[in-house]
Amino acid sequence: MSVTLNHTIVHARDCAETAAFLTEILGLEPPRRLRHFTVVRVGETSLDVLPADGEIAQHHFAFLVSEPEVDAIFARLRERGLTWWADPSRHEAGAINRWGDGRGLYFDDPDGHLLEILTRPYGSGGLGAEPASGSLMQIAGLSPARTLSASFPVVAALFRHPRGGAKACTVAGGIASCVASSIRSTGEREG
Repeated sequence: MSVTLNHTIVHARDCAETAAFLTEILGLEPPRRLRHFTVVRVGETSLDVLPADGEIAQHHFAFLVSEPEVDAIFARLRERGLTWWADPSRHEAGAINRWGDGRGLYFDDPDGHLLEILTRPYGSGGLGAEPASGSLMQIAGLSPARTLSASFPVVAALFRHPRGGAKACTVAGGIASCVASSIRSTGEREG
């Protein structure tokens, strides 16, 4: 028999709220009660939500999801107006990372546990896969000049390149792309 993870305990202030959040955001089956646990099934394992006595220590839970699932989860996060980050340190708000040639993001559950969804296990892109961030600045290799619009679902920004020129980039549906040509400091368009 190979070793597998059967379950882990997730402490919560309100077990029903936390379990409902997990199942609704991740698109899982409704939770079930098992004695004093509220059980959320995740594949062959479970998150067993248990009432907390006092302060809750933050834990990190990462969920491997398909491309269509990440899109659906991302849409549910946006519908609820929740904040997400490209990084576990919560520095790159509103961005999606592209680590390991996949997509991923981090968000908090109601008790402050850091949840992560990713489309490829880290390291599965091979040794040559670069951990490229989903933030506009890092994707474009640019520094921020000014924000043109800070509203979602579309965010547009203008970035000044360190060697001169600028690029206009957008985030739509959580995917960043630089859609305009950069302009060299001489005024000549660069394609």
